[in-house]
Amino acid sequence: MLENLHVKNLALIEEIEVDFRPGLNILTGETGAGKSILLGSVNLALGGRYNADMLRTGAQFGLVELIFSIDNPLLEKQLAALDIFPEDGRIILSRKLMAGRSQSRINGETVSMGTLKDVASMLIDIHGQHEHQTLIHKKNHLAFLDLYAKEQVEELKKKTAKAFHTYHACKKKLDESGMDERERQKEISLAEFEVHEIEEASLMEGEDEELERLYRRMSEGKKVTEEISEAYHYTSEGESGNASEFLSRAIRALSDVESVDAQGAGLYQQLVEIDGLLNDFNRELSEYAKSLEFSEEEFYETESRLNEVNRLKTKYGNTIKEVLEYCEERKQRLKELEDYEQYMSELEESYKKSKKSYQKHALALSAARKKAAGTFVKEIQEGLKDLNFLDVQFEMKFSEMETYTSGGIDEAEFYISTNPGEAIRPMGNVASGGELSRIMLAIKTVLADREDTPTLIFDEIDTGISGITAGKVAEKMHIIAESRQVLCITHLAQIAAQADAHYLIQKQAKKDKAETEIFCLEEEASIQELARLLGGAKVTANIIESAREMKRQS
Repeated sequence: MLENLHVKNLALIEEIEVDFRPGLNILTGETGAGKSILLGSVNLALGGRYNADMLRTGAQFGLVELIFSIDNPLLEKQLAALDIFPEDGRIILSRKLMAGRSQSRINGETVSMGTLKDVASMLIDIHGQHEHQTLIHKKNHLAFLDLYAKEQVEELKKKTAKAFHTYHACKKKLDESGMDERERQKEISLAEFEVHEIEEASLMEGEDEELERLYRRMSEGKKVTEEISEAYHYTSEGESGNASEFLSRAIRALSDVESVDAQGAGLYQQLVEIDGLLNDFNRELSEYAKSLEFSEEEFYETESRLNEVNRLKTKYGNTIKEVLEYCEERKQRLKELEDYEQYMSELEESYKKSKKSYQKHALALSAARKKAAGTFVKEIQEGLKDLNFLDVQFEMKFSEMETYTSGGIDEAEFYISTNPGEAIRPMGNVASGGELSRIMLAIKTVLADREDTPTLIFDEIDTGISGITAGKVAEKMHIIAESRQVLCITHLAQIAAQADAHYLIQKQAKKDKAETEIFCLEEEASIQELARLLGGAKVTANIIESAREMKRQS
């Protein structure tokens, strides 16, 4: 759930911090107090569009930070797939807003906007004032049904998607493989040439690396040989004296000292050991010099072979392994082209088989959807009656798409009639804005136990309703809040009275500037705010008592 919101230097907000609670969190306040700014701040933290005009006048930067507690193993697994891991059971989303740019972080690490939005979609769902307009688009209707019937259709959707990808690949290969005899002979000729060219080279994996090493050694061999020769001259071969000769003289000079005392003997032995080491060194240096010896013919052969290998790698693959794999592919293609009729017959058979498999899975998915749709629309219709749609008819009609998709063959659309004697018609052609808002709430209520998003925000879903309908909406809100955290911005006392936690948003003048602040209200203060919502500017004792009774009943 959303534990904490911290906002700094945005619009009318200098700096505010608020802790939210489980259940139904209600936010109220006068028009213009900054409720929309607060919700806009949350949107920004979740990756919403930003421009520098949103910054508080005179501020160099703005900051929005959201802290979520995570206690759902499934959600942790989904986050882990994005390499996001809770720290101490929490995820911190923050976005620093500067002139012309912004920087997003998750648990202190900079992330892309795409990652931020992916994580945000798992943690919170914002149903803004215009979000109910998604009901107008029938493509969303099937998504609602699939969410409702997740247990029944999830596995079928996976099988259908897998079958579709197989079908699509077979169809594509069949379409691309059609050719006339001239094209077939042309491709055969090219494939034969490529296979012959690669096989004639007799490539071996790792050969290119060995050739590169040998070529570098040969290229640098002359310089190295000269340097080795010079070193050997100083240690063993110099005519005017070398290290080995001088060391022998030194040993002879110290030979008499060896018998004088222990210290002299020790020094003599050290010199003898050095002479032995130098002899070993000279022997190894000589062998190393011999290993670097090569003929011009050897160098030419190595260079030519390396050029040939690199030429084939340029044409057929980045490595010898890829070149050899390409050769096998071309051999297989030759077999197909040489027995073209048989090959096309097999492709046609694979295509028919994949199509039949797809149809089988898609029809099974469609049947499961239609079965689930019956109970889904029934529950929504009951929910609509609870929301004061007294004589409502609600259906979901299916049709088959002309083309296959990974999601199946179904098109589905909600149909509704909200008045007696009125024909049932597509949702987008009938419902008003206020009605769409209540319909969306009914759907959200039905889906409450099936959606995985732990936090849900409703922004003024009460637009255009009052009286009994407002009370019904409040009850639905409370039902949703039993299974998840809900934040709701409202103007209606009937909804605010249901709060598990009630927050007041106020605009105050400070230092000749207007500032938005937010306070968590205790019970008595909450009742006073309910009375303001009921009575407006003039709050009487009777109105306060009505607010108290409303709170008591809720």
